[in-house]
Amino acid sequence: MDDRRTVKVSKYLSKHLRHQPGRIGLVLDEGGWVEIDTLIAAAAAHGFPFTREELDHVVAANDKQRFAVDGTRIRASQGHSVDVDLGLPPATPPPYLYHGTVARSLEAIRAEGLRPMDRHDVHLSADRETATRVGARRGRPVVLAVDAAAMHRDGHVFHVSANGVWLTRAVPPEYLRFPHAH
Repeated sequence: MDDRRTVKVSKYLSKHLRHQPGRIGLVLDEGGWVEIDTLIAAAAAHGFPFTREELDHVVAANDKQRFAVDGTRIRASQGHSVDVDLGLPPATPPPYLYHGTVARSLEAIRAEGLRPMDRHDVHLSADRETATRVGARRGRPVVLAVDAAAMHRDGHVFHVSANGVWLTRAVPPEYLRFPHAH
């Protein structure tokens, strides 16, 4: 399976397991799971056929482990805009977590903090390198540090997804550390 096909199938899965399952007639359960056979049949019926082997390759090859398979079912690990309960227990975060963004977003972030936008949660990284890669998707990255220890102490709840992404409802501005301007 070539890289272009892998990316195409991965994007298709993300779109329909995170955001628009109804577009191809899928109904996710409350945890975001769907039967793999149902997914493959729905995709084929809507003009995007792929095989179980291709799906398994995408799940295994995805560097960010975007998808989880449990027996005969699959779900997106996080990033949903549809209502799902990933069933993740609250977790104690490390002292600092990181968020990658771009300079044009900083003014709004200084005013409002980090908000989930069209997702359920704000996504945070455990290390600067990952946050830098996330920010770089939208331009020259700026990495913000989040005082997760203080947030946790103040009652904010954190979860960690199956692929190591830290999730929290929002990050108020007072918990953010902005890099110094040069």
